Amino acid sequence: MHNKPQLFHPQAEAALLDPELRANFRGAMDYLRDKRQSAFADPHEESTIRDRAETIRQRCLSKLPSLLEQLEAKCIANGIQVHWAENAEQANALFTDIIQSHGGTLAVKGKSMVSEEIELNHAMAKEGIDCLESDMGEYIVQLGNETPSHIIMPAIHKNKKQVADLFAEHVPGFKHTLDVDTLIQTGRNVLREKFRSAHIGVSGVNFAVAETGTLCLVENEGNGRMCTTVPEVHIAITGIEKVVEFLSDVPPLFSALTRSATGQTITTYFNMISGPRKDGELDGPKEVHLVLLDNGRSQAFLDEEMRKTLQCIRCGACMNHCPVYTRIGGHAYGTVYPGPIGKIISPHMMGLEATQDLPTASSLCGACGEVCPVRIPIPEMLLRLRREAKQDPRPDVPALRGQGAAKSNLEAFAWRSFSLAASHPALYRMTTWFATRLRGLIPSKLGPWTRCRTAPKPAANTLRELMAKRNK
Repeated sequence: MHNKPQLFHPQAEAALLDPELRANFRGAMDYLRDKRQSAFADPHEESTIRDRAETIRQRCLSKLPSLLEQLEAKCIANGIQVHWAENAEQANALFTDIIQSHGGTLAVKGKSMVSEEIELNHAMAKEGIDCLESDMGEYIVQLGNETPSHIIMPAIHKNKKQVADLFAEHVPGFKHTLDVDTLIQTGRNVLREKFRSAHIGVSGVNFAVAETGTLCLVENEGNGRMCTTVPEVHIAITGIEKVVEFLSDVPPLFSALTRSATGQTITTYFNMISGPRKDGELDGPKEVHLVLLDNGRSQAFLDEEMRKTLQCIRCGACMNHCPVYTRIGGHAYGTVYPGPIGKIISPHMMGLEATQDLPTASSLCGACGEVCPVRIPIPEMLLRLRREAKQDPRPDVPALRGQGAAKSNLEAFAWRSFSLAASHPALYRMTTWFATRLRGLIPSKLGPWTRCRTAPKPAANTLRELMAKRNK
C-alpha cells in the first residue's frame, strides 16, 4: 500500500471512516503521551534539556558544510568508505554497486527512515537483491506490503490480531495466537536465521560525530547491533543534517531523543561505530560504508528560516500530540515522514506541487511546537509553506520546487478585494450594506443554520418558572 500526498484528502477521509484504525491510534497515542509526560516530570529539567538540544542542533547546522568535510576526513581515516548522494537515484545506485561488488543477494536492514525515503527495498528488489527488515515493526509492515505509519513505531497502526493474521498468512508453521510474547518470538526466530546468512547489513544513523568519525545508532531490540556486526559488509545511510560537531554533543541529544520518543531515560542499545573490524578482533564487519544523502536538504539549509527544519532528531513527539495525525494516522499523508514534521520536511524532498495540501492539514494548535525536543517552530513554518504554495518565487529566498503550485487567481483577486475594502472605511460600510441586501439569495438548505446562529430568548412564563424553582 503506497499512498500519495496528492490524494491526501480522500486518504484522510478513508482513514476517518476506519473505526479499527482510529481505535488503534487512540490507544497508542495516549500511551506514548503518558510515557513522555512521565519522562519529563520536572518542567524545569524538561526546559533545560530542550534548550541545550536546540542550542547544539543550531550550532552544528550553522557549521554544516565544514562539519561534513571533517566527518568525511575522520571516517576515511578510521577506514570507513564515504559516499555522497544528491538524490534517491544516486543513493540506490551506490547501494547496488556496493552489494553487487560483493556478490550479495540478501541484506538485513535495521530501522532507517532515510532508507524508506529512497525506497531502498523496492530499488534493490529490481536488482535481484532481497532487503529484509529486522526491526519488528518494520518486519510486520514489510509482510503486509505497507509503509511505516510512524517514524519510531512503524506498525503502530496495527493491533495484535492484525499482526497474528499477517504471521498466519506469511510465516510457515505459525499457529494463530494473540499472545504478544509468542508473536515477538516468532519474528525473532525468522530474523535470526537471516542474520546468519546475510553478507550485507544496512542501518541508519542517529548522530554522525565529525570530531571522531563515529556513527551513533539508537535502538531497543538489538537488531541494529546484529545488522552492523554480523554481516561482512555494513552500509549506513543518513541525511547530511545528522552530523554533530563533538562527541560531547551526543549525550544531551540522546537524552532528549529517548525521552521524547518512547519516554525512556535511556534506550536498551546505543551503538557507536567508528570503523571496520581490526586485526585480532573477533566480530564486526570487514567493510563499513557511509552514504550521505542530500535529497532537498541543501535547499532547506540555504533558507535561514526553513533551516530549522533540519534540527529534527526524528523522535516523533510532534506526531503523538497532533490532533490531526492521531485521528488519521500516518498513511493518509502519503509521505515517508507523516505528521507535523513531515508537513515541513516533505516539501523540500518532493516539492510543493506534490505536497501543497499537507501544510494546510493542521489546526495550528501549537502542540507540535510545544513538545519538540529541539524547539522547531513547526506552526510558524507551516504558515510559511502555506504562503510559498500560493506565491511565486522571490529573488531574496531560495525557491522551493513547485513553489506557487497552489496559486489561484480567483483567490488572489478575492483577497486583494477584501484588502482594498478593509483599508477604506467608507468602502467597507458600503460593501457590508450591499451584502446584507443579498440575504434572499442564500440557499434554502442553509435556512436552519441561519436561524440558529442566535440562541432563542426563553418565553416569559418559562423564565418565571425557573426563577420560582430556584427560590424554593
